[in-house]
Amino acid sequence: MYFCAEMENDVNFMQIALNEAKNAFEQGEIPVGAVIVCQNKVIARAHNLTELLTDVTAHAEMQAVTSAANYLGGKYLTDCTLYVTLEPCAMCAGALNWAQISRIVFAAKDEKNGFSKYSNDILHKKTTVESGILEKESRELLQEFFKKRRI
Repeated sequence: MYFCAEMENDVNFMQIALNEAKNAFEQGEIPVGAVIVCQNKVIARAHNLTELLTDVTAHAEMQAVTSAANYLGGKYLTDCTLYVTLEPCAMCAGALNWAQISRIVFAAKDEKNGFSKYSNDILHKKTTVESGILEKESRELLQEFFKKRRI
């Protein structure tokens, strides 16, 4: 159950992730943004870079995990929360498992490629998951992006 302050923090941090997604949109990337928070402080922010880097693994979550690990000086994110505008794919969920992230908060569910389509067991056993924070805004940004690509 959410406490008011926790819900407010989740919205605030997801707004930062949504701003990252908007940056991706402006750069012609699929608009997914991510931030990693530790002790109520943003320690990493990222967005998709697959087009720029011509790298199919350059998802927002992967970029954020690398940045957070560099910031912390270690590979484990056990006291961190990932905020991401779209449900992580199986690849990203696997990386989040290895990083042992404590919590994942995602905005919009990814019916086609989200990790939950395959199994929630991809994540670390101690990772908790919340969803739906700024879902409408995140989904609308994705829909606008793909609508423009079809024209």
